[in-house]
Amino acid sequence: MSADRDKQPGPLIAVVGPTASGKSALGIELALALNGEIINCDSVQVYQDIQIATAKVPLEERRGVPHHLIDFVSPHVNYTAGDWARDATAIIEDVQRRNRLPILVGGTGLYLRALRNPFFPSPQTNEELRRRLNRSRERRGVEHLHRLLRRLDPDSAGELYPRDWPRVQRAIEVYFQTGRAMSQQKARRPQPHPQAENLCLIVLNPPREALYQRINGRTEMHFAAGLVEEVSTLLARGVPPASNALGAHGYRRVVEYLQGKRTRESAVEQTKLDVRHYAKRQLTWFRREPGGHWFEGFGESEAVQTAVQRMLVDQIPS
Repeated sequence: MSADRDKQPGPLIAVVGPTASGKSALGIELALALNGEIINCDSVQVYQDIQIATAKVPLEERRGVPHHLIDFVSPHVNYTAGDWARDATAIIEDVQRRNRLPILVGGTGLYLRALRNPFFPSPQTNEELRRRLNRSRERRGVEHLHRLLRRLDPDSAGELYPRDWPRVQRAIEVYFQTGRAMSQQKARRPQPHPQAENLCLIVLNPPREALYQRINGRTEMHFAAGLVEEVSTLLARGVPPASNALGAHGYRRVVEYLQGKRTRESAVEQTKLDVRHYAKRQLTWFRREPGGHWFEGFGESEAVQTAVQRMLVDQIPS
């Protein structure tokens, strides 16, 4: 346990919201105004060589603000929310030791949950078991895995969307590797890190129609910018099609296109639909997170940036 746990925890900000809502723009403005550093909270941006559909902020657009936990994991690795929470905690402590403000920025709600409510110790991934489940999912569909989990662990199945196959599959793996349901093991969770107690959660909520138009436009831009070629290169280098990196929204349908399972046009349109559905699920997720401060609009909006900074005056000690 870090010695920093014995100290009074400092402030911590999280800027979250649906994909394409302008979180990065708002995060950079807050970092410049509040002497902050950004810690990525997006499960795709952690991966190296996964670029076009990730919305990683280019170095020249970061305006000198340090960014952490971006581009540091091989796409061959299945990096987990527990891994992120451990790495993020260490960086939060380092940033605060230097009297700067850590700002989490991203839309992966499970990462944030892992920091606020740490997971129980779970077994290392059994690669053979994962391959078998991957084959079953590809053959019979994601709903089949959810039906299997309902039989093995009804409580966990009730908490997960049927199409949230990474988490459904992990719950199945835990059951087969430990002989016990994941829901029965939650009592073994460690205590939350003290930093999480001081978390100020900022949630962006842009107008739905404008958000969907932005998602559709970005998807078309990604394909035009060489997304298919990027995925083809990763597959040729041996990155598994079912890896966490290539299973992400924006990449999954490209893999299917390259496997001959759909046309390019179908891949584009299905990706738009997938990402719109994902944005809706993100908003649902963050409504369940306690203590959120909701702001109507995109993060690039000057009105939103001003309103957030005014709110933080009362939340962050000077």
